[in-house]
Amino acid sequence: MNEYEAVLRLQEIDLALMRFGRTLKAMPQQKKLAALAQARRKVTAGLTKIVGQRKDAELDVSDGEEQHAHLLAVAEQVKADAAARAQDFRHINDLEAQLTSIAKKIEKIEYDHSEKVRLLERLRKAERNAGDLAAKLDREEASLEASYRRDSADIMAEVRRLAAERKQVLSFIEPPTLATYDGASKRFDGLAVERLSGNVPSVCRVKLQPGLYSDVRHSGPITECPYCHRMLVTEDVAR
Repeated sequence: MNEYEAVLRLQEIDLALMRFGRTLKAMPQQKKLAALAQARRKVTAGLTKIVGQRKDAELDVSDGEEQHAHLLAVAEQVKADAAARAQDFRHINDLEAQLTSIAKKIEKIEYDHSEKVRLLERLRKAERNAGDLAAKLDREEASLEASYRRDSADIMAEVRRLAAERKQVLSFIEPPTLATYDGASKRFDGLAVERLSGNVPSVCRVKLQPGLYSDVRHSGPITECPYCHRMLVTEDVAR
């Protein structure tokens, strides 16, 4: 394979790969998978937030239970001390005031504890629901990916074949020529190379004047179109 033949074949391969890429991207599963990915990000962010809130709520409940147990122990100790020894009237009043204060604290903790437990249960339920939703999204994603693999199998096989051929074709192209091709391919959306048919380039279709035609013909098998500045193959290529 000559270099100019390789350049033309490289363009054919790249254009085919571009078409296959657009076909794969346009498959309905891809749009659904993108939507699933967005939903997953939202669910993951929400679940992370809920887990943090649930852990904080568990700590609050645990702290409240510890405070409640501590105050009950203090109240029992105060009662035990009062029963163990005779107390004067003033001291008894002080003990009663202390027990009353402790009882109020216990009552407040018990009330707050109920609210905290209810909050914790809501958070646990929300965490379970988010987990169930994440699992559902996982199942839908697996199903869509399996469907995508089935529907794209023929295209992917052709893509792999073309990719393998592309590596072989590249071996016939010198680095400077490949660099020129890459630049032109980006500039012209894949249509980097044209062939000279008579005195007319195959892409831009602007007829070369005699002087330009002579210059182009003597510029070698691969040159540049003087009009559109694509790579121009001047040699006849067997089709």
